[in-house]
Amino acid sequence: MSLPNVMRAVEITKAGGPEVLQICERPMPTPAYGEILIRLAYAGVNRPDALQRAGSYAPPPTASDLPGLEGAGEVIALGEGGTEWAVGDSVCALLPGGGYAEYVTCAAKHALPVPAGMSMKQAACLPETFFTVWSNVFMRGGLQAGERFLVHGGSSGIGTTAIQLAAAFGARVFTTAGSDEKCAVCTDLGAEQAINYRSDDFVAALREAGGANLILDMVGGDYIPRNIKALADEGRLVQIAFLSGAKVELNFAQIMMRRLTVTGSTLRPQNDLAKSRIADQLREQVWPLLDAGTIAPVMDSEFALADAAAAHTRIEDGSHIGKIVLKVR
Repeated sequence: MSLPNVMRAVEITKAGGPEVLQICERPMPTPAYGEILIRLAYAGVNRPDALQRAGSYAPPPTASDLPGLEGAGEVIALGEGGTEWAVGDSVCALLPGGGYAEYVTCAAKHALPVPAGMSMKQAACLPETFFTVWSNVFMRGGLQAGERFLVHGGSSGIGTTAIQLAAAFGARVFTTAGSDEKCAVCTDLGAEQAINYRSDDFVAALREAGGANLILDMVGGDYIPRNIKALADEGRLVQIAFLSGAKVELNFAQIMMRRLTVTGSTLRPQNDLAKSRIADQLREQVWPLLDAGTIAPVMDSEFALADAAAAHTRIEDGSHIGKIVLKVR
């Protein structure tokens, strides 16, 4: 295949609002050792992209400055080094950056096959969310069948994924969302109880149920001490973001007396080996569920690559349910 020298991409012209995202031309990336080159069909849109655009989430030094942490498309070239992939394979991939473009490179071990019967549009929504949920809820949080699991933001991409996965593996799922409509979506996906945080107290609801054994939170701020109260003895809190702030006053005596665990992680800064280990577990334990149609991404909306600013407006206004994608070609 004859490849062009340049490609269309969306760049961040300066730190700011969605309007700073602009179409540009960039040189074609070249796969390094152990990498693959993907011609993207769709790219996922995630909150870390918006944080990067706003100037508060810098990419790692070796990553592209273009936003975009996941996508799906066709493998069109291989770097040196052995890989299971062949030119022409359909893959979805966790990206270090650069997903808002026609072509992108990534570590071959961070790509997974497009699940059976799934469109490229759906597959583009899998990597960032599924890597995040699996590594934090199951690998770090140790969720077990029968445990009470609370995920905040149940109608988000992370939330809809966490509800489905936790329910599929036998947990009792509780969630919060900001409207009755969003709560209904969450219960349809497998949540035992969806709590409208605008009108009800999630702490009281979880205490009545016996306390959460595990909480996945991306809100932070004043949710952190409330999460501590909502946990059962020996419960675990896993923090993955701070939409309401990272600093809060917390009584650690409760953590000590009730033997609680507070932990957390971010995905992007982890090294290639750590991400490869997550990919291996996903392929073995989660991809069969996707192949069978037992679980699937919840789709919100699609925008053209040139309309990335509108996609960012959509994700930041909080009205979306599920995943937002950019159509690259």
